[in-house]
Amino acid sequence: MSRTVVHLLRHGEVHNPERILYGRLPGFGLSDLGIRQAEQVAAYLRDHDVVHVAASPLLRAQQTAKPIAAMHGVDVVTDEGLIEADNVFEGSRVSVGDGALRDPRIWPKLRNPFRPSWGEPYRDIADRMLAAVHRARRRAAGHEAVCVSHQLPIWTLRRYLDQRRLWHDPRRRQCAVASLTSLVFAGDVLAEVVYCQPAVSGV
Repeated sequence: MSRTVVHLLRHGEVHNPERILYGRLPGFGLSDLGIRQAEQVAAYLRDHDVVHVAASPLLRAQQTAKPIAAMHGVDVVTDEGLIEADNVFEGSRVSVGDGALRDPRIWPKLRNPFRPSWGEPYRDIADRMLAAVHRARRRAAGHEAVCVSHQLPIWTLRRYLDQRRLWHDPRRRQCAVASLTSLVFAGDVLAEVVYCQPAVSGV
């Protein structure tokens, strides 16, 4: 039975001096540190049997995928299934702790954290991410693939695969910038999930 690995890679650090929730907004690329992180992940995967590289259509994911694809002599395939989750707060500052969540005008959008009411349903995220993973698995059968995506989609799929509830505390996600969540398949059956952080986050 063939062994195939699909690495889910969260993109590198983003240049976002205004600290807004950028979501699917265009034009948000990697910071200088993010570029170095992408290069570090490419170096980490140098000796891996990567034959397929896919990425979310968003700039930061495409930039993160580029050095990995170049390292292995393949093109970056854009996969819409890997895109960031949709969110009605795009363009705003709504991080936990910044005070924005105390504004009564946004409370109706927070009425249902289980779906969630402020954006794309968790189950929809899990379904499209799983479909993207299986596309990559088929393309890389017997080898390895890298899929560059975003924190919430990767973590939502991880919870789905672990058969845990999909709603969660975002502060407890195990999905750091430029981290790898590697799905190991025996044939078409998921056998193991491995997490690692090959990139330096603070220099």
